[in-house]
Amino acid sequence: MGLMVMGHLPHPDIAHQTIVLVGTNADFWGVFRTAPEYCDGDPHPVDRWSKRLLGDLAKDLGGSCVFPSDGPPYAPFIAWARASHRFWQSPTGMLVHDHVGLMISIRGALIINASISEAIDKQSPCDQCLDRPCVTACPVDALSDKHPYDVPACKTHISSADGTDCMEMGCATRRACPVSQAFNRSPDQSAFHMRAFRGS
Repeated sequence: MGLMVMGHLPHPDIAHQTIVLVGTNADFWGVFRTAPEYCDGDPHPVDRWSKRLLGDLAKDLGGSCVFPSDGPPYAPFIAWARASHRFWQSPTGMLVHDHVGLMISIRGALIINASISEAIDKQSPCDQCLDRPCVTACPVDALSDKHPYDVPACKTHISSADGTDCMEMGCATRRACPVSQAFNRSPDQSAFHMRAFRGS
């Protein structure tokens, strides 16, 4: 299917409902490249693919779904992620996940009419990372532990000849995370996401 459960939490406003955060898994790229949204040439193919799949799944489960691109107002996905105890703030300011590291791509949230209880005893992978290569990986210091994410500096870099490595292989900071390396993306997937980011 190309998707995985990345965390869940009790709905903060509605009793006996659960918010299930769904993101891309290691099979995503192979699945997505065969989807009609990848080939049709229309804008926002990943968003449309996500809405189709999660919409069908929500219907099967008798629930509903919410997407990061819906808004304004926008659903509080970052707050939900942290409340699931599967995501933490990394030294660079980006969220880090216990399984995918900095390669996070939350595609949406399923709202299901059930209470899911699970003992969660996890801690941030950054707590075990002594070298913290992510804080020095960015060639233009756009992502570091010293300041918020400098988006203009990042986009200027990846639009230049010096930014070819990040454009073709993916964000150097994300790739530097040891947890991300076990969940690394192929170069063509990374380039696809970087082109979408540069054009946003």
